[in-house]
Parts: sequence; structure tokens; C-alpha cells
Amino acid sequence: MGGSRGVGNIFLGNCNLRCVYCQNFQISQNWKEERKNEVSFERMAEMMLELQAKGVEAIGFVSPTHFVPQIVRALAIAIPRGLELPLIYNTNAYDSVDVLRLLDGIFDIYLPDLKYSEDDFGYRYSKVKSYTEISRAAAKEMHRQVGSEIVYGEDGLVKRGLIIRHLVLPNDIASSEETLRWIAAALDNRVMLSVMSQYYPTHKALTTELLDRRIRESEYEKVMRLLDKYGFENGWAQEFESHDYYRPDFSDRVEPFKR
Repeated sequence: MGGSRGVGNIFLGNCNLRCVYCQNFQISQNWKEERKNEVSFERMAEMMLELQAKGVEAIGFVSPTHFVPQIVRALAIAIPRGLELPLIYNTNAYDSVDVLRLLDGIFDIYLPDLKYSEDDFGYRYSKVKSYTEISRAAAKEMHRQVGSEIVYGEDGLVKRGLIIRHLVLPNDIASSEETLRWIAAALDNRVMLSVMSQYYPTHKALTTELLDRRIRESEYEKVMRLLDKYGFENGWAQEFESHDYYRPDFSDRVEPFKR
């Protein structure tokens, strides 16, 4: 999606979920610390333009749900000044359909997670109610806006479309089969998927029963077989060993992903 020069991601602090296993917990669940990193609308617009000048191939907004008005206002400043990159809405999918409808035509690429298919798990491990209903309604609206087919540019990079991520969790807490079955039935099995195996216990998951271990290879292989069962052909899956590579440290503000 981001080619050799990557996506310029802007991380928004204080996520609207409270996942006990969040790999970004240093910025997603630390309000006092993140208050130190507040920026103005003008500065956010400058950040986008600076990333564009560095040669990134898209601008991503990570955990944008609770900052939509601020993002749109910053875009209103940046676009007249020359921002022309594809814009990515990188979300946990706990989004309001009404808000998403207002964003129709603003964001080019939707990148939602579908984390759970059981509301009990959504509340127990992410502290939100009705996650399944809300996230599926959001995914449907994103699909309505951009459809199943990915639009590529002449450079071969994604310019518009929907890419649904699914993180494999230990003990099938993600209810992977039900999630994949729903995508195929309610949306389309031509939808682009990103199946992630990067889970490792961190934050509160270190002491949370059922989540205090990495996924087993048998759990990963089961999800790989489900992709065939439901006819998915578009997308990619992380290698099983990915849990060793995706370990950000946001105490390093310059290179949090350098490992």
C-alpha cells in the first residue's frame, strides 16, 4: 500500500478502545503524557505537508475516530496548500456510521480492524459495548463508499479502497471464523484482507488469562485454512513469526518502530 517510501502515519493519542493487549498503549492509553504532544490545526497541516515533501506515498491517520473534526479542519488547511496524497482512515472500526457518511469523499482508503465477533470479548478485553454490531455497521458503510475493488495508480500502489485487518488472537478470542464468514456473506469475499499474526502479550495482557501468551502456529494455520474455506483471494497474511518484528516503543519519539 505504501510502496518503498511507505505511509506517513500520524498517530492520534487516547484511543476510544482500551484493549488490554494494545501494542501502542504508551500513546493510546496515557492521557497525561499525550497532553504534552498536543498540536494546533495549523501544525497538523504542516506535518502532512512535511511528510509529503519527504516522499511518503500516503498519509495515514491512526486511531482517528475521536479526532475526526480536528483532522478535517487540518485537512482544510493542508489541501489548499498542496496536499495531494491518498488519505488513509486507519481505525479499530468502533465508528459512528453517521460520522463516516460525512467523511464520504474525504478519505481514499479505509483500513479498519474487525477485532471480535462476540460482544462479551469486546467489553472484557477492550472495554466497549456492542463492538460487533458497531464495527460491522461501520465496515458496511466503508464498503458502500469505496466498494470491493481496490483502485491502483500507475505506480502500482493503492489509491482507493477498503482493506480489512484481522488480528489472530490466542484461544480464538477474535472468533476468526465468524468474522471471516460475515465479511464474505455481508460484504464480499473479493474484499482485500490483511490477516495479522503479530500478537504478543504486552501491557495488561501480560497478566490477563487467555491472552498471556503468543498465538500458536496451529491457531495461525487454522485461520489460513479459513481464508480458502470462504473463498478469499485478495490481500496478504503476515508470516507466523511476525510477533518478533512489530514491537513499537513510543518512548522513542524519533524511531518508535526501529526494531
